[in-house]
Amino acid sequence: MLAKLKQFLNSHSQAVSPEEKAHQLKLASVSLLLEVVFADETLEDEEASLLPELLTNSFSLTLAEANELIAEAKKIQGDSTSLYEFTKEINEQCSVEQKQKLILSMWKMAYADGQLCQYEDQIIRRVSELLYLKHSELIQMRNLAIESQ
Repeated sequence: MLAKLKQFLNSHSQAVSPEEKAHQLKLASVSLLLEVVFADETLEDEEASLLPELLTNSFSLTLAEANELIAEAKKIQGDSTSLYEFTKEINEQCSVEQKQKLILSMWKMAYADGQLCQYEDQIIRRVSELLYLKHSELIQMRNLAIESQ
């Protein structure tokens, strides 16, 4: 019994490779962006085209890699129980500036279809809180997203 417990603990405490950590970060980010996309329960053409574009620019991915990452994130997102599991990963690996860029991308996704749904707004605000960003940073990112339209 103790041996099995020790084996379990050792298998979960092994170091994760930098490549795997980077992939987990990308998945967490895409999952949060998908939360915004599906908040209003519709996927508009503007949102569908903006998401891969944001990923190719933010993570220097090819379009095929971005689409693959989106498909993988959709599976993970469907099994998730809260936003915390995604924001935890981001908090561990990202700077304040990187978190702000994520919130900016989330606002861009929310405004992609020309209107802001209350559920999109709520998700972005909740994520911002979980990422320990100030309210002023949240509003600043929202204003930047509106200006860039």
